Amino acid sequence: MRLGVLAGISSDWETDIEKVKIAEDLGYEFVGTGEAWGASSIPWLTAIALNTSKIQIGTAILNVFSRTPAAMAQDFAVLDQLSGGRMILGLGSSGKNVIEQFHGVPFKKPLRRLREYTEVINTLIAGEKLEYDGDIFSMDRGFRLNYPSRRDHIPIWIAAITPKSIAQTGEIADGIFPIHWPKRLFEDLRTQLTDAATAAGRGQVEMTIAPFTRTYVLDGDNDEAQWADAREPLHYYINRMGTFYYEMLQRNGFEAEVDESRARWADRDVEASKAAISEAMVREIQVIGTASEVREQLAERAALGADLQLVHMPPGPPTEAARQLESFLTP
Repeated sequence: MRLGVLAGISSDWETDIEKVKIAEDLGYEFVGTGEAWGASSIPWLTAIALNTSKIQIGTAILNVFSRTPAAMAQDFAVLDQLSGGRMILGLGSSGKNVIEQFHGVPFKKPLRRLREYTEVINTLIAGEKLEYDGDIFSMDRGFRLNYPSRRDHIPIWIAAITPKSIAQTGEIADGIFPIHWPKRLFEDLRTQLTDAATAAGRGQVEMTIAPFTRTYVLDGDNDEAQWADAREPLHYYINRMGTFYYEMLQRNGFEAEVDESRARWADRDVEASKAAISEAMVREIQVIGTASEVREQLAERAALGADLQLVHMPPGPPTEAARQLESFLTP
């Protein structure tokens, strides 16, 4: 069972670093951070790189609209040197609202942009001449990245949930970040990725399946609140995040729950909308139970095909984070 941790930056970044170092010392393999309309990921990744020594470091995720692929290659070439070759570049398209209303960039052809973005970055990190003719990017002056890359390839993992995006990820990437993905379908996801890689002529490609994994520990005192918390992100993604997420959940076997939740949400019956998310659905997608049950469920998910599960950094002081992170690994 391999675990990573998602750890953003707060106003107390020194404490945040202390918690990341605890995760590293415990054997967590990866620390990732995302970016929406809050803090930039790049300076935070720099701080992590300079304050750790062995944990892999990456974005989970950065969008492919707010920076050019060349700018991203520049950033990650330096980060990879600072970290000693520990970087993973996690990419995704984000969504129309953030891209257009925060960054002021047209949200067009996100799937095609992901492909071209990946190809341009791979070319630059490899030290090759940038002579690229795509639908979105076109460069013919033969520039090379004028910085000594530590490696000729930095792994790229992509956040993908639609059939087309999953297939494209198998064709161009090294890993995938599935979100709200049922545990019984991890191997099906691997098959989709492998089939796409084979069809693209990539041969035997080791794709890392790194699902975002929410954990909820029940202790007998706050169980009802924990169950409510476990339903909350599913409810949000079903009803307030456009069409892609709820359609993915429908395809993956939760059509009844999704339809009922959306119908009650349309009536503005919030509690009924949340209640429509069944216990079975929560257990299939989230990890919830006593401390020992959480460990067992994480191990089960690993056996079912989750290569590297990314849990959220526990809140609270470093001592509490250490206790909970360790509880996921050992009795």
